[in-house]
Amino acid sequence: MAAPKRMVVGITGATGIIYGVRLLEILRAMNVETHLVVSKAGEMTRAHETDLSSANLRALAARHYGIGDIGAALASGSFRSIGMIIAPCTIRTLSEIATGVTDNLLTRAADVTLKERRRLVLLVREFPLHAGHLRSMLAVTEMGGVVAPPAPAFYTRPKTIGDIVDQTVGRVLDLFDLDTGTLPRWGETISLLSEPKGNVAELIHAIATK
Repeated sequence: MAAPKRMVVGITGATGIIYGVRLLEILRAMNVETHLVVSKAGEMTRAHETDLSSANLRALAARHYGIGDIGAALASGSFRSIGMIIAPCTIRTLSEIATGVTDNLLTRAADVTLKERRRLVLLVREFPLHAGHLRSMLAVTEMGGVVAPPAPAFYTRPKTIGDIVDQTVGRVLDLFDLDTGTLPRWGETISLLSEPKGNVAELIHAIATK
């Protein structure tokens, strides 16, 4: 039996809550049912980085759950979905998932996603990284998760922050075979860049002739 067109979305306290917000908006437009869990620190980041109220954020999802609701459907492998995305993902959340020591619904849902061999994608937001961070990333990768730091692609020539966010969200959804229909694609909607112009051209020339 095919899994329903349903995505679990986690939002934690790392900077970049705009990724989670935009993800929910795009999934709604694609008629994908979203199930949202926001950490306590995620609520703090929401207040700092957006004008959304807690109710506004939760209204973007089809269903939402309290972070401490360990008895929720998401905590069981019998809850079917196409996977889970944590956007943004803190190092603490990454580390809990890496060790399997999960003490809230968000990390439990991620653990369930891995054990059921579904796709888990973590938009880890941290810089710089030490060896412990990298070991946690390796552990999650070895368990089948995908560590996907939100790195902008400038070959698309983004003009706004929204362009950068949408490109990242589009690439993340590609990992689930969900095509937003708006993602610029190299060799398809984007060819090799033409001759650089203005200050970029001057910079390249200066480097080449140095």
